[in-house]
Amino acid sequence: MAARSKARKRALDVLFEADQRGVDPAELLARRIVEPGTEAALPQYAVDLVEGVLDHRERIDEVLATHAHGWTIARMPAVDRALLRIGTWEVLFNDDVPDAVAVDEAVDLARALSTDDSPSFVNGLLGRIVELKPTLLA
Repeated sequence: MAARSKARKRALDVLFEADQRGVDPAELLARRIVEPGTEAALPQYAVDLVEGVLDHRERIDEVLATHAHGWTIARMPAVDRALLRIGTWEVLFNDDVPDAVAVDEAVDLARALSTDDSPSFVNGLLGRIVELKPTLLA
């Protein structure tokens, strides 16, 4: 697994754990930086992803809620919600990652970690965000 792929997985772990435990993701991130637990230290890109999602969470959630037809943010599986937040941040706010890579990585993680329907849901929603990117950033 490539370094950025591992970092995405670790960022997903932090966001998912915070969501499931009902704790502040920023506080959990700070704890994981100091005490990574049984895993190696958090890669810098994982930290950048979590911080980016947290910095833009309101806008990210607004975009997701607007374009996830028939789904509310709260109704989405927690893994999908975290993946979509990461993928949306990479598409909209990180020019260092090609949009197609951000989408593919999110779909791969959904395939490995979520429901059978999740890869197509994640792909469809992030694909729509990529299509609308020029208007979403205006």
